[in-house]
Amino acid sequence: MSDRGVRRTVTQVPAQACDAASAGAGEVVPDGLAEPSSGTAGESVPGGSCEPSPDEPDAAASASPPPVSPPPVSPGAQRRAERVTAGATELEQRLADLLRGGLISAEQSGSALWEETAARMVDAQAPGLANRVRELGALAYAGAGAPVRLLEECALLHLLARAWLRRDRLPEPLAATVRSRVGLTASPEGPAIRDDWLVLAQYDTSDGHLTTRRIWLHGTASGRTALLLSYGAAGRAPDLTLPAGPTVDAELTPYPGAGQPRMALTERFGPPTPTTVRPPGTTTSGALARYGAALRDDPWRESVPVTLDRVVPVQDGDGWQLADADEDHALPVGAAARSRAGLWRLVALSGGAPVRVFGECGPRGFTPLAAWPQGPGEVVPLC
Repeated sequence: MSDRGVRRTVTQVPAQACDAASAGAGEVVPDGLAEPSSGTAGESVPGGSCEPSPDEPDAAASASPPPVSPPPVSPGAQRRAERVTAGATELEQRLADLLRGGLISAEQSGSALWEETAARMVDAQAPGLANRVRELGALAYAGAGAPVRLLEECALLHLLARAWLRRDRLPEPLAATVRSRVGLTASPEGPAIRDDWLVLAQYDTSDGHLTTRRIWLHGTASGRTALLLSYGAAGRAPDLTLPAGPTVDAELTPYPGAGQPRMALTERFGPPTPTTVRPPGTTTSGALARYGAALRDDPWRESVPVTLDRVVPVQDGDGWQLADADEDHALPVGAAARSRAGLWRLVALSGGAPVRVFGECGPRGFTPLAAWPQGPGEVVPLC
């Protein structure tokens, strides 16, 4: 397998996701993956836009969505919306000034430029915009590829600010996504889904102030893929714990938003139960198509949950690929995953044979989170 497959690089993934999504536009995507935090409010999608072909009609231009009555707004929410609008307008002007002066000026200005802009977004009660501005500050010093990444992120931040300013013209699911991305909190809303939820993976991230726990679940009957988020203060683990492998009889309620996988755990009806159930898998090309479809719903998505079936981890220079055993295609393993012990557990589990791998597929590659052997065997956590 070391010399077969189309070796995609991380710079090719976003464009090929768009191409795969266009080619598979008639393919029915399973519900849970068509609606894939985390999507959290501060997350981003570098290089994740799909432009229509010049020969194809623009669906958005040719067919206006039916008008949707906006939900009632309290006076407090109205005042906050006005502050966010003022912040988004100011951010638009700052981005225009940045691009007018050239991206090289961003590095010369140092971190003070980004911190001051982020502080202005916090004052505007738009923490999602503030988080993205801080990410721009980190990208300004990201090495040789910094200008390209910075331009991509500026474009997505501009898109988010413009979407907020024109949110009254958007279909309600997309408007809900925009509200979430700028940092406005929302409550889960029905209908609730009761299912035997297979726990796919659990892992924590920390920004120094807050620990975020992500738990991925697969509904064995509904086919939905769900994300549970829980939080803890810095240095403290969140309360919710669901180790990978068993199923949980539980009721989950979705959050609003287009392509939103996040749900709230409403009620549990028993302890976790061992199972031999595995999530259905797809090819690496199918994973790219699902990523592209998710970007149509939410251009700011950082990744989508995908299970790859019959893939083999293959070393490719200094990096690694997950190569299809039955097709000449492969996905690069993301840089962050290459530094974790989970990659070596995946390589040991495979031993050169195909395995099934669950993870997150995004513009910087695939992050493996759990794997199963081709034959009988329990899940192997990779995170």
